[in-house]
Amino acid sequence: MKTNPLKEGALTENSAGIGTVTRKMVRERAVELAVINGRSAQEVSKTDWEQAKRELTGEPDTDPKDAVLESAPESERWDPVHGSIGRKVPIAASEDEDEEGRSDNERLVDEGMAEAEHDQTRQAAKESL
Repeated sequence: MKTNPLKEGALTENSAGIGTVTRKMVRERAVELAVINGRSAQEVSKTDWEQAKRELTGEPDTDPKDAVLESAPESERWDPVHGSIGRKVPIAASEDEDEEGRSDNERLVDEGMAEAEHDQTRQAAKESL
């Protein structure tokens, strides 16, 4: 649902209401943008005009085509072959993995936990005697 464009955009400038956005206001802001971007006041580009108009009227910063793409679910944004479900590529085993796919770190943690459990069991058995 579109929002009311009159409720968006610049409403005040230096605590004073700006009223209706005029072509002169857009031109002044475009000149400011050109100067901010390192160009002279006479070198106002089309993009400066467009940005100034967007800022003052409250238009969205994104292109309408981009807005449509952004609103689509992520799973549908880019589909190189429509209808293709693809397939999972098998993961190649690494040199530091065993047959079960565990890394060296996982094996060391598992061994450490098994040894700690064994030590606790032995200590508990000693205390019960």
